[in-house]
Amino acid sequence: MYNSLDLKLKAKNIKLAAFDIDGVMTDGSLTYLPDGSQSKTFNAKDGLGVVMLNKAGIMTAIITAKETKAVSERAKTLGITKLFMNQTNKMLALNELCREFSLQYNEIMYMGDDLPDIEVLKSVGLSVCPNDAVDEVKEICNIVTSKSGGRGAVREICDFVLLAKGITFEDLKKPSQQ
Repeated sequence: MYNSLDLKLKAKNIKLAAFDIDGVMTDGSLTYLPDGSQSKTFNAKDGLGVVMLNKAGIMTAIITAKETKAVSERAKTLGITKLFMNQTNKMLALNELCREFSLQYNEIMYMGDDLPDIEVLKSVGLSVCPNDAVDEVKEICNIVTSKSGGRGAVREICDFVLLAKGITFEDLKKPSQQ
C-alpha cells in the first residue's frame, strides 16, 4: 500500500487513531430531514476498520465540529474510545486526548479533509486525508488515501496501520490471551 519505511515507522508508533466525520467517515453530503435533523450515511467497511483498530488495542476518537445523534450512535456502534462533538477548535480535543491517555502527538494518527483539520494534521505523528480532501489538506498530509471520504478511505488507513504493526485480520479473530 504505502511502501515508505518512514510511513511504516510512523504507523507502527500509533496508539490512537482519530477521525473527522463529514468528508472522512461520510462522503461529506448533508441531508436534512423535515424535522430539521440530519441524516448521514456511513460505510460498513470503514466501520470494520475502526472496530479492528479497537480490537488490536489502538484507541479511537472522533473529533467533529457538528453534533448529531447519527454521529453519537455511530461512535457507540463502533466502540469509539472518545467522542468530541461541537469542536470549533480541534486542537483542544487533541490536547485533551494527550492528557487523558498520556500520549505524545507522534503517537496519534488523525484523518481530516478540510481547513478546520489543518492544525491537528500538522501536529500529529501520522496525518492522513481522503483523496477528495481540499488541496490545502492534501499538501500537508503524510498520506493521501486512494479512496474518497465515506467510500473506504478510513478502512484503507486502518488496514495500513494494522499491517505496519504486524497485525492481521486472522490475529484479531483469535481469542485474547489473558
